[in-house]
Amino acid sequence: MMSNRYPRLTISGLSGDSGKTVLSAGFLYLLAKRGLDVQGFKKGPDYIDSAWLSLASSKPARNLDTYLMGSAAVIKSFVKNGSKEGINVIEGNRGLYDGADSKGTHSTAELAKLLNSPVIIIQNITKVTRTAAASILGCKNLDPNLIIAGVILNQAAGERHKNVAKEAIEDITGIPVIGTLPKLNEKFVLPSRHLGLITPAEFEKKSAILNDLSNIIDDHLDVNKIIKIAKSAGVIEFEDKDRGIENFISENEKVQIGYFKDQTFTFYYPENLEMLTAAGAELIPISSVDNKNVFNQINALYIGGGFPETNLTNLSMNKEMINSIKLYAEKGLPIYAECGGLMYLSKDIVWHDDKYTLSGVLPIRVKMEERPQGHGYCEALVDNTNPYFEIGTAIKGHEFHYSKIYDHDSSLQSSLSLSRGVGCFDKRDGLIYKNVFASYMHTHALSTPEWISGFMKCARAYQLNKESSM
Repeated sequence: MMSNRYPRLTISGLSGDSGKTVLSAGFLYLLAKRGLDVQGFKKGPDYIDSAWLSLASSKPARNLDTYLMGSAAVIKSFVKNGSKEGINVIEGNRGLYDGADSKGTHSTAELAKLLNSPVIIIQNITKVTRTAAASILGCKNLDPNLIIAGVILNQAAGERHKNVAKEAIEDITGIPVIGTLPKLNEKFVLPSRHLGLITPAEFEKKSAILNDLSNIIDDHLDVNKIIKIAKSAGVIEFEDKDRGIENFISENEKVQIGYFKDQTFTFYYPENLEMLTAAGAELIPISSVDNKNVFNQINALYIGGGFPETNLTNLSMNKEMINSIKLYAEKGLPIYAECGGLMYLSKDIVWHDDKYTLSGVLPIRVKMEERPQGHGYCEALVDNTNPYFEIGTAIKGHEFHYSKIYDHDSSLQSSLSLSRGVGCFDKRDGLIYKNVFASYMHTHALSTPEWISGFMKCARAYQLNKESSM
């Protein structure tokens, strides 16, 4: 058993859209400017908030999800990636006590207790003053074992508004208010759309907006007090073994795996790529809109999620790419696709009444809707033969998509039966065609290590078959 301080704090709110990402990213950027070693973490399944935290800290932010990974894996991921002497910022999700059920299972509060982390609540005080104190008092009393170390007020209308709310919170709860963020104009707001924030890869002024936010935080918050709170965190004990990635280190010959990496496809957990590399993959980034044909160089293709709907014209115009993927899929190239990747493999996508032709690897047609078609955690059981998972494998994942499959060939096979989640259709997911596997469900390698071994097995088999046919 080992322990270390790992100075840390958890930033939470009373609801979604309370300002957690603005505060977390801006604070990380500010501390990095000051020369501190910083590391960002995001509670729960998320790609976009994590991308902003990664940009702000110049390090890959890590997701901590007790539902997907279990408590032991979350602790191991934190101590493996956290800064021992710098500052670790854990951004929560939803409201502080919101979890998978009415008891708040897997909530931000439960994660903070697991990691023995003090909590700072950012509270939107639009049109409230003393009522804000009632909200904080309720959070304090709901779980006395949770360490709520401070409150940051957001959306203050002016000095009087700020002072009345601050005095009420401190007098009634005894929790210090350590700063107040004013109402910000659009210049300082992180841009958003239907799935949440726009990814940094799509936003030209990303560094400028983080710098502006960091300056606002420096001007309006007691930054030294926040650092002191992080350094007040108690020791965290952990087992210094079996951290996950180390189990997949391979001395076998490298196998080349391509993956889409551009403004359209950005949804990859760092651990997924790292564990593939540790298992012997040489990862080759591919742009979905370039005409560079690299398919004769790779032995498998990984297409993560993203926003193909925002770039459909360029995707459909790149005929060389979509024709090559179709050709190599027919040859048996292993292709693993998630959500946006599944959409790319469809015959076409309908958006705003326009139809865009895509690769047609799968006999499905996709349509973008105005409301989410699947949102939340998934639980699946592998019940049909496929190249990646053994029958009987239980998989946990998550989905968040506005698209749906509105037409598909009746002969199309699927491999996953969902007990939780929506999937592709009829509570099914994991569409199969030759060595193609496509799902709306995203998986995290620390949650489903079988994905690593299955993917590598497919890639090596394709490599050997290609070599033997030369």
